[in-house]
Amino acid sequence: MNFVKRAGMSLGARKSKTAALLAIFVVLCTLLLGGFLLQAAAARQEADAQRVIGVDVTVRQKGLTPALADELGASDVVNRYNPRLPVRAAARGLAPLTSDAPQPDGEAGEPDQAPLAVNGVRDAGLLLPFSYGSTKITAGRGIGPEDADRDIALIERRLADRNHLAVGDIVRVLSADGAHPMPLKVVGIFQDPTQDPSSWTPPHELPGNTLYVPMATAQQLGTDTGTVGEAVYRIGSPDRAERLHAEAERVLGESGFDFRVNDKAYQDQVRPIQQVGVFAGLIVQVIALAGALILGLIVTLQIRERRTELGVLLAMGERKWKLIGQHAVEVAAVALPAVAVAALAGQLAGQSAGDALLGPQDDTPSAQHGAPDPGAVAGPTVRVEPGTVGRVAGIGLGISLVSTVVPGIGILRLHPRSILTDSE
Repeated sequence: MNFVKRAGMSLGARKSKTAALLAIFVVLCTLLLGGFLLQAAAARQEADAQRVIGVDVTVRQKGLTPALADELGASDVVNRYNPRLPVRAAARGLAPLTSDAPQPDGEAGEPDQAPLAVNGVRDAGLLLPFSYGSTKITAGRGIGPEDADRDIALIERRLADRNHLAVGDIVRVLSADGAHPMPLKVVGIFQDPTQDPSSWTPPHELPGNTLYVPMATAQQLGTDTGTVGEAVYRIGSPDRAERLHAEAERVLGESGFDFRVNDKAYQDQVRPIQQVGVFAGLIVQVIALAGALILGLIVTLQIRERRTELGVLLAMGERKWKLIGQHAVEVAAVALPAVAVAALAGQLAGQSAGDALLGPQDDTPSAQHGAPDPGAVAGPTVRVEPGTVGRVAGIGLGISLVSTVVPGIGILRLHPRSILTDSE
């Protein structure tokens, strides 16, 4: 009789033991699938963290121009970047804030002709006060790369309150020399927590007189070519900082610039995710080893229980390798439906398990334009994919093969005469 057909008949005749073996395989495959799903979810969440949080690198250099900042920002390791170009501007039809404290003696003179501190930006979400939440947009939106050719402004709440401004209103400013008037549409209002100084302060140094505009607008308001105060570059991970530094040396020269890496938010968010991924990989290895040992022990006991059956088959001329193959087919036939049950269990319970270990889904948007909050990284998305099920099936079949072939070596030493004599 064909040993495959004989394996099917054996499974049908020993229903209780087959059910027990199936239960063991279901548990084994479910744990294996859970480990793989957790690994994949951790990898996806780590990639999201690299994209959303990233690592901020601040570059400062005397004479850093917007063109040089853009050239460095074009590097393939940079996800987002924002140079800040500070200029002064005068107001037309706009009442700037003034210090409530009296002006000290000896500093009296002409009134400040450029009371507004205007900052040209490319991506307001990368400004450190916005990025880390100390300064928040209370109305409207921020400024992003798509606003490069627009005459818009992001203004401070105190300046908006004094002039009764709202999102959509127009403010008119002048370059510091008064030669270039420019109407700006208010697209957002932000709140700076910095309190007004108690002593007299020039208007352009008051936090309420700060405006953010696109880089091109700031360059038009500036009275000279303008140099960037600093540029912030967001990269995916700390190990990319060396590549960016090498690129900065090529663009800016090998010395004379300040290069600072701030990866605290990245480390706080990504390290726990990486640890979960390592833990999941360890789980898979331990389960595979333990499963092979447990099933090997079960098969060894079954071989001992079925010595008489094996002796009869050997006496009838059956080859020993076919007896080993019969046991391998029996175990594999139980492993395949166990994989299907495990896949169903993973589909039903995988997401809740991933949320428990990696954190729930959090889609809270940040207040600033286009920059998700560092503490609000999206939770894991657990998906049972065919490739993952295939890996579980491969490991399951591998375990079934090892757990039958290794104990089956004992079959090679069996002699039908001694077996049948012992059983009498």
